[in-house]
Amino acid sequence: MGIVYSRILLKLSGEALMGNLGYGIDPGVVHGIAQQVAEVVASGVQVAIVVGGGNIFRGVKAASAGMDRATADYVGMIATVMNAITLQDALEQVGVPTRVQTAIAMQEVAEPYIRRRAIRHLEKKRVVIFGAGSGNPFFTTDTTAALRAAEINAEVIFKATKVDGVYDSDPHVNPDARRYQSLTYGHVLTQDLRVMDSTAIALCKENNIPIIVFDLSVADNIRRAVLGEKIGTIVGGSCEVI
Repeated sequence: MGIVYSRILLKLSGEALMGNLGYGIDPGVVHGIAQQVAEVVASGVQVAIVVGGGNIFRGVKAASAGMDRATADYVGMIATVMNAITLQDALEQVGVPTRVQTAIAMQEVAEPYIRRRAIRHLEKKRVVIFGAGSGNPFFTTDTTAALRAAEINAEVIFKATKVDGVYDSDPHVNPDARRYQSLTYGHVLTQDLRVMDSTAIALCKENNIPIIVFDLSVADNIRRAVLGEKIGTIVGGSCEVI
């Protein structure tokens, strides 16, 4: 089976870097992610990454506790940069040239986000990690992932999570919950399935960018997704359940 996607955007939640820890970054988990990405890059696939910051600071939660929402979101953006730099280090330790680009200027530690430069890095087989979200409060890193994917002409978004796909109800509560093999963008929105926020889904629909949701903890899943194997749930097709 050959490679199906030549340029992908990988969306990682901050919690994905946390592993089983209650807070922060698990170096072993980050190293494992870096190894998976390295294998994909070695096969010739161009990889961009958007990473969240919820393992360090979650803006929405802080805002609900009384913090100004815009301020809380800016703190969350800085948390994503911490994760981006950590992931960059792990990737370079396994031999993958990597650049971090941030939507908020931090020239001592990262490049500013410039679309054409990001695309050029990808063409030179460098992994590009986008930090600081979109640079604007009130927008999630899911929306950033959809936005950056459209800007760099990514063929697909891989949303790597702690679950093996999208279900019609909470599988932890309902033992009869069924996993979708594929979904339409409209079904995700009307059923409020929370694959990504509604702004991100709308952006993907408008730009015809499929989203594949899969379990990051399963070894080799990123490579399998690149090869087009049926893992997790794909958003952007018809509605099918397993």
